Amino acid sequence: MSAVKKILLLDTGNEWGGGTNSMIELLKRLDRQRFAVTCCFYKDYRRGQDGRLLSEELAAIGIPLVILPTTGQPLWAKLAKELTRGALAWSSRLKRAAVRAIEMRWRVRPRAEALRQLLVDGGFDLLYMNNQPASNLEGFLAGEAAGVPVVQHCRIEPTLHADDVALINRVAASVICVSQGVADVLAVGKVQPRRLRVVHNAIDVQAVLPPVVDFPRSGRPLIGTVGQLTARKGIPHLLQALAGLRHEGIVADCVILGEGPQKMELEAISDRLGLGGQVHFVGFQAQPLAWVQAMDVCVLCSSKEGLPRVVLEAMLAGKPVVGSDVTGTRELIVHEETGLLYAFGDIAALTAALRRLLGDAPLRARMGAAGRARVADGFSIEAYVAGVTAVLNEALA
Repeated sequence: MSAVKKILLLDTGNEWGGGTNSMIELLKRLDRQRFAVTCCFYKDYRRGQDGRLLSEELAAIGIPLVILPTTGQPLWAKLAKELTRGALAWSSRLKRAAVRAIEMRWRVRPRAEALRQLLVDGGFDLLYMNNQPASNLEGFLAGEAAGVPVVQHCRIEPTLHADDVALINRVAASVICVSQGVADVLAVGKVQPRRLRVVHNAIDVQAVLPPVVDFPRSGRPLIGTVGQLTARKGIPHLLQALAGLRHEGIVADCVILGEGPQKMELEAISDRLGLGGQVHFVGFQAQPLAWVQAMDVCVLCSSKEGLPRVVLEAMLAGKPVVGSDVTGTRELIVHEETGLLYAFGDIAALTAALRRLLGDAPLRARMGAAGRARVADGFSIEAYVAGVTAVLNEALA
């Protein structure tokens, strides 16, 4: 048997999300006789407001965690960025390049040196990064300086600077893409195709579903969405569609699962549209599937995705999904078969899709059954783990 390979897993995120869940599911199943993984984060955050800490979740599956200390943004960097934004307001390209240079100087390169030291001192054989390239630049620099292979797991459609692309092409052994759409975006952005590996996000199709949440029902149909409350998720579009349906006399309840910076704004929009009695903000839920099972229709209105876990969960629960026709989402939803796609931002089309599904229970049942069959056939957790394992073995060869 070959020696166990030591892997440092870097994640620069600061709140629990679908990528964190996918990471945990992978770590539960990686072969411990082949890989010894240590996680490295900048923050030991909680799973929701009242859930366990990341360190506790990892300890429960026997994975050590290193919290790498970070320093606050120095005054010179704050002033330099503000002056740069003002002085270069006439050129968005130059402004982005200048701000990036400041970020590299005060944040990225110091973190890269700390990571390099961690890689060397720990005797790690590989650096595996769980996020997307633009948020992991320090990892590429650290891996290059330490002389260890680097694998990037890209979980969302990325936006890359030309210098980022050059760094990826110089350093990355592989970039794991959670969907073909993500791989296509990276290829268009000039990341070398030979570095790209598509390994679809997945879900445990054999898992026992949790009990349906005990949510007081009004007798009206229930629409729901799950995700961080940020502008990217497009939740105002869902609220506008609900208001449009209400104007037509179609009243549905809606549950919105998640926390985020847009929460107060969304609550204000809901109130302004007269949806106070219909829309329920229920916060982060450790068991989203318990809520998804209560929904008649699951909705995802995002401007971009990677391969959204919430859609996999809805399909597993046998629920039809209405989703914006964007990268990742369109690879899961088969239009007119497992759900309905609409052009992102087209409120009229979103409203029409909801109207159609709310008025046709047999159609909802057929689409839900087709979705469950699709996720069981093509997005199993076993295929996901095997795909990542193959990439790691290749990088370590």
